[in-house]
Amino acid sequence: MKRYLGPRKILRIYIDNDDKYENKPLWEAILKKAKENGISGATVFKGVAGMGAHSEISSFSIWSMSQKLPIIIEIIDKEDKIMSFLRNVELMIEEGLVTLMDVDVISYKHPKFEQ
Repeated sequence: MKRYLGPRKILRIYIDNDDKYENKPLWEAILKKAKENGISGATVFKGVAGMGAHSEISSFSIWSMSQKLPIIIEIIDKEDKIMSFLRNVELMIEEGLVTLMDVDVISYKHPKFEQ
């Protein structure tokens, strides 16, 4: 659908899978907030390994009882919607990295919008 095409921003939020907000997974709370804010869509990626600001390597191990793995939440939308959304989630993130980049959406296909 043409309303999704054109210049947009891509937001990436880097956190860990064990980060919490109000006793729930932080990634889940951020996803819920994205929906409440009318964000077009979001994807949550779970990494197999990562290294953050503390220079600690986090990776999967079958011998470990708990796994601390990187999570990336990626959102593509208009800049004004993303900035409004960020104001609503900023305090939810106690530790993490947030990036924002330009992106051009050149194609968006969805059966619901097919003509």
